[in-house]
Amino acid sequence: MKKSVKKELDILLERYPQLEICKKDIEDAYLLLEKAYDNNKKLLVAGNGGSAADSEHIVGELMKSFKIKRPLNKRLSDKLKKIDPIRGEKLSMSLETPLRAIPLTSHISITTAYMNDADPLGVYAQQLLGYGDKDDVFLAISTSGNSENIVNACVLAKALGIKIIGLTGQKESKISNIADVCIRVPEIETYKIQELHLPVYHTLCLMLENKYFNK
Repeated sequence: MKKSVKKELDILLERYPQLEICKKDIEDAYLLLEKAYDNNKKLLVAGNGGSAADSEHIVGELMKSFKIKRPLNKRLSDKLKKIDPIRGEKLSMSLETPLRAIPLTSHISITTAYMNDADPLGVYAQQLLGYGDKDDVFLAISTSGNSENIVNACVLAKALGIKIIGLTGQKESKISNIADVCIRVPEIETYKIQELHLPVYHTLCLMLENKYFNK
């Protein structure tokens, strides 16, 4: 692991020493994500309520620059300018290289249609079936670790060969039992769990950005 990547984890544990118990799981989660991105795979994220908001937040940090500038590669930049010199120049200066991520919480038409016509508890599994590929990563966020729609998505992810990272509270749960890696933050009350989820996923995003864009 690069020093600049490891440094982000060290900073997290210095600021939130109670997360020391999660250190290995955070490292393992990062390595799953790194392997996926090394192989041109993507991250899919889902949660409910505050965890749905976290899903959107995570994707926002990955799909554009977080702390480090992410310029387009020269080959794409040159293609844009060749197609349209004026717009291409502007696009090549403004677009940022993403780390591909999809929030399964965002798609109102498919979400409401599937919930109405089929099974509300299968709404994330249905989207994983459409968007997911073998060796992608599914980040399953649930403070209880037992949210049925998230667990259903985990079962499908396992069947499709999609790696699963759980982000839950302290207690053992259905997600912790099925996930490849589960980060169980040391709290049992919902809002306290959510307060620790944010620095954990911020750190994972920072670690990835350092890996791929810190030159």
